[in-house]
Amino acid sequence: MGFTRTQLAIAASIGALMVFGFLGYIWWLSNQGPVLARSDEHDPLTGLPVSIKMNPLRDRTIERSANKFLRELRDGHCDELLAEWEHDYRKKYAHFICNSETQHPLVSWELAEWETAPPLTILHYRGNRLNHPGQAGMYQEQFTVTTENKGGQWVVTKYDAMY
Repeated sequence: MGFTRTQLAIAASIGALMVFGFLGYIWWLSNQGPVLARSDEHDPLTGLPVSIKMNPLRDRTIERSANKFLRELRDGHCDELLAEWEHDYRKKYAHFICNSETQHPLVSWELAEWETAPPLTILHYRGNRLNHPGQAGMYQEQFTVTTENKGGQWVVTKYDAMY
C-alpha cells in the first residue's frame, strides 16, 4: 500500500514544524540567563530558593572556576590556594578558612543559587561536611563562592562559610 502525495505532504509539514519548533526552543534557551526558574518556596533561614532550574546551554566557565576552587579546598591545598589572600587585609580570614576546612572538610556540594552583580557573580552552594574530628557523621551547610572576571578569566575572590 502506497502513500498519496497529500499524506506525504502532511507528514513532511509536520516533520518540518517539529524541527522548526525544536530549533526555536534551542534559540530561546540560548538567549536566557543561567537560571531558568526558581521555586516559590524559600529556605526560612537563608532566604535561598529551595530549588532552581538551570539553563542547560549556560556558560559554565564560572562554575568550573568555583568547582576547581572547592576541589582544591577539599583536597587539602587551602594554604597554597589562599596564599594570594595573605598579602592584604584578609590574611587572618584566610588562616581561619584553612583551619576550619581542616576541622570540617567539605565532602560534596551542589549549586543552590546564582546571583549576578556585575562584575561579580555569587554562587550559593549547599554542601555536606564531616563533623569535628572525633565525631561521626556529616552535616549540611550553605556557603558562597564569589567570582570576578579579571582579564577574561573568572577568579574566586571570596569564600564565605559558617562552620
